[in-house]
Amino acid sequence: MIPERLELRLHDGTPVVARPLTPADRDYVAAGYRLLSPEARYQRFWVRQGEIIGDAMLNRLLTDQLPNHAIWTVFDPTREGFPGLGAASFWRSDKETHDAEFSVTVMDADQGRGVATLLLGILWLVAFRCGIETLTGYTMPENRRALRWMRDTGAAGEWDGYNAVFRWKLDDLNAIPNTAAGADLAERLAELSPAML
Repeated sequence: MIPERLELRLHDGTPVVARPLTPADRDYVAAGYRLLSPEARYQRFWVRQGEIIGDAMLNRLLTDQLPNHAIWTVFDPTREGFPGLGAASFWRSDKETHDAEFSVTVMDADQGRGVATLLLGILWLVAFRCGIETLTGYTMPENRRALRWMRDTGAAGEWDGYNAVFRWKLDDLNAIPNTAAGADLAERLAELSPAML
């Protein structure tokens, strides 16, 4: 059974909680989106301004639809104000049912702390348990930080003429490279597997 809550630590020792998002988190998700910088919004949602997180999107995003959709957040319960560090989701493909699109957003001030890798590890295991074989991530070619992170965590990349497309094969742990991010991912998978598989 997939746990409802995980108590973990970032590598800097910060205690965090990871859990699935639910319809009760509407205000939390909307607030997180508004707190992103214009550049972060552009890199993740491909728009710099505007409220793209409307009711229809929130309804779709926050409805529990396992095994076809999952969305998790990581937050610092001791942080004043907005406690969120980031969130990630996957959506199973209608056409390629063993594939799911993966996306992750980390708050500007929390980038570089291993939050994205922690979320990737969680959703890797949730997706694998749901029978998904491949997670596919898309990013803009100018988003060099995301490109490097995807490569460094073992995703194989290609260019589709518009986006950079990266795929993680969930049953091939040997594809995780000996990089800092790869070692972090491998460590997270080993740590999380007993609770999630």
